[in-house]
Amino acid sequence: MKTSFIFFAFLFLFSNASAELKLPNIFGSQMVLQRDKPVRIWGWAEKEKAVTVSFGGQEKTITSGKESRWLITLDPMEANATGQTLKVKSGDVSITYEGILVGDVWICGGQSNMEWRLRSSRDADVEIPSARYPAIRFIRIEPEGTPEPREDFPAENGAGTWQTCSPETIGDCSGVAYFFGQRLHRRLDVPIGLVNAAWGGTMAQHWVTRETLETLPTAKPYLDDYEAKCQAWIDGGRADGAAKRLASDLEKWETLAKNSKAKGKKNPGGKPNPRSYQNPAQGRIPSGALNAMIMPLSGLSVRGALFYQGENNSFGDTWIPFRETFPAVISDWRKIFQDKNLPFGIIQIAGWSTRRSMTYDMNHHTNVIREQQHLTWRATSNTGLIVSFDANSNDSIHPGRKYPVGDRSARWALSTVHGIIDATRPQQPLQWHGPIYKSMEKKDEKIVIQFEKTGSEGLRFDQTDARGFYIAGADQVFHHALARVAGGRGKTPEVEVWNDAVTDPVAVRYAWSNLPLGTLMNGKELPAFPFRTDTWPLKPHYGEARYHVVPPKASDK
Repeated sequence: MKTSFIFFAFLFLFSNASAELKLPNIFGSQMVLQRDKPVRIWGWAEKEKAVTVSFGGQEKTITSGKESRWLITLDPMEANATGQTLKVKSGDVSITYEGILVGDVWICGGQSNMEWRLRSSRDADVEIPSARYPAIRFIRIEPEGTPEPREDFPAENGAGTWQTCSPETIGDCSGVAYFFGQRLHRRLDVPIGLVNAAWGGTMAQHWVTRETLETLPTAKPYLDDYEAKCQAWIDGGRADGAAKRLASDLEKWETLAKNSKAKGKKNPGGKPNPRSYQNPAQGRIPSGALNAMIMPLSGLSVRGALFYQGENNSFGDTWIPFRETFPAVISDWRKIFQDKNLPFGIIQIAGWSTRRSMTYDMNHHTNVIREQQHLTWRATSNTGLIVSFDANSNDSIHPGRKYPVGDRSARWALSTVHGIIDATRPQQPLQWHGPIYKSMEKKDEKIVIQFEKTGSEGLRFDQTDARGFYIAGADQVFHHALARVAGGRGKTPEVEVWNDAVTDPVAVRYAWSNLPLGTLMNGKELPAFPFRTDTWPLKPHYGEARYHVVPPKASDK
């Protein structure tokens, strides 16, 4: 079951090449090509046959290789919202795509909160009827996982083809991706292409190459379990054996159910589920989503990536490999898209589930994931972390409010990727994030929290309601805390935190819960990032493993 992966100048590792002229499905009418970068166009043709690509006044020719593959790179082009024709010709065969624009292309990946379509979002009722942006284009890749890298993804059932943003089409677009792209388009006034490659229920290890996973110590138990299941499937007769086991187990269960009914009892639980008898090498498997949904895009010229994932690494002990697999998603994607500085927006997971005890909140797996996302951001260049915990008003794992997430993501891209200046504050970059914890100082029976300068301008509480703070003494028992913004004219604002019952406080946490509540923000109403001042081990609820962290040194950005 072991697969190999090679990063090369371009994605031409596939042996099942076609002899006829063909391009992968990422190319099509109504698509957007990346501006201001070399644009790679690739496909297949007859062996050692001339292939000519024509677009935007450029015409380039190359001879296909012995394995029928070809690659042509167009020179960088300026943004262009006028539809143009891409023509590919080889011998007497030609392929023509119409209405192609030149602008910015973004990969929007992750799990269900990125996959979540606009039509299911809270604002669908007003956004869909007004979604008339012909220069915004999107394509949705059908969720699937495969054990080996794919050369292409399918174009069927409404997926795998480019669509132009309109009230008739936009309901199928990712809600987060749409709000992100809409804001970028309105501010930059260039075409925007959104490639939605997301799949609900996936973990970070599904978006990392198998080659990388095999180098990560914390991923070894996961890989070993997967290999054992695959071997058991083979030893058990593959599909035929599984079908026989399912039939036998169903027969046994039905006999038990019949006997229970005869005795006036309820049906026994545990009815065999056909899904449990499927080939374990299909679906959400190691590297599977990356193989099926990202590898077919390898070499595509893009502006950047936006990634919203982490919820499924918040169950059981799946947080353990996340510390290694999540940063690996970024490094692997940068290799796949051949850009070592590829801008990568990280959307921090929202909260869900109901609040229980203080101990339950303090040790919930979601805190581990948010902290690791924060640490990955701080340790990885050209990334951004977008807060989303305040966008959820209930215990649903799928918050209906996608606009704040898309809007904040666009702020990050506008400010850091495009260098947009705040029109209301000349010479100042556009603000895209809220306060970031910097340090703490104990003063009498209070703890004073300092924040980095950037992001803390206009530090305040929402309607002066200081909620979301917790404080503890040396006993490591947390209590809800009071807080107020301190400091004076000409001084960097601070937050004083206290609880009269904790006379010797040593640690503060903020928005540290499975369903966080926090009201600290800056003058732009951008929320503060969840933080803690301590490094005490956490005891997540499943298994015996304890989570330890050594935070990096904060820098004054």
